[in-house]
Amino acid sequence: MTAPLLDVQDLKTHFFNEDGVTRAVDGVSFTVAPGETLGIVGESGCGKSVTALSILRLLPPRLGRTVAGRVLFEGTDLLTLSERQMRDVRGNRIAMVFQEPMTSLNPVLSIGHQIAEVVRIHKGASAEAARTRAREMLDLVKIPDAARRLDDYPHQFSGGMRQRVMIAMSLACDPKLLVADEPTTALDVTIEAQVLQLILELKAKTGAAVILITHDLGVVAETCQRVVVMYAGRKVEEAPVAQLFARPAHPYTRGLLASIARGKAGRRARRLNEIPGMVPSLREPIRGCAFAPRCQFAQDRCRTEAPELAPVTGQPAHRAACLRLEAVLAS
Repeated sequence: MTAPLLDVQDLKTHFFNEDGVTRAVDGVSFTVAPGETLGIVGESGCGKSVTALSILRLLPPRLGRTVAGRVLFEGTDLLTLSERQMRDVRGNRIAMVFQEPMTSLNPVLSIGHQIAEVVRIHKGASAEAARTRAREMLDLVKIPDAARRLDDYPHQFSGGMRQRVMIAMSLACDPKLLVADEPTTALDVTIEAQVLQLILELKAKTGAAVILITHDLGVVAETCQRVVVMYAGRKVEEAPVAQLFARPAHPYTRGLLASIARGKAGRRARRLNEIPGMVPSLREPIRGCAFAPRCQFAQDRCRTEAPELAPVTGQPAHRAACLRLEAVLAS
């Protein structure tokens, strides 16, 4: 088998403040194969974005820290690298697209300057070659009249176009892994579809692997090959996308799928289901299954015994962390 491009092993990231310790990521493991698109899904606050920031070591050091685990990228543990070595990895071999481009782009520098700067820093290109590369990247992400728009500023672009600029900047150095953290959250549905399609097209052209972080399982169904479901800082299910949608094994995943709007043209959509209860506080150690207080299948042992990921019968690539797995699948 091909060695994974990225291998995250038992990652634990905590935030430290006056109120105590918040266990934002609590023992998460997954792999990403070369050229694969992996979706990471879950409710807000489940640890998706913190996982991505931990991989790239972008957490504010005074507040957050990865306290355990390994992040192997092409066989090298990123957690052991110096900050100088990590700067060579970020934007060059691993790139990230953030939720809101206006907070990531410098408002007083032109778009062309910002893309070219990435190429100069990581590739050592001349100013002329870097500008040429910036124009090529704007063409690649389908921004009209790219040569002229190089000298425009972020506020002169629409939200969808700014996100295209961020994608262009992220791919300018031909990274092997692109991490997209809710890249379409601030966009309307039409523009969202265009940006997602663009990411897939560029992935096919460049061969980069993609981690797509989202709360939207509909997006995962359209774009990903494999999916990791997170809840309260833990991984609760992992499967190829088709298997997950055909036979969700964890009660939390079932709740997420039941909350997706489904309605045919000309018909009134059914009332959306909701998952009762609240996500547990990550400031207190979680005993047993984190989802037990909200789970209709929970028994007494679910509140005291932490479940391990177990394979779904007949689907070895599909695993779920549930003590009542058979009962859930039989329901």
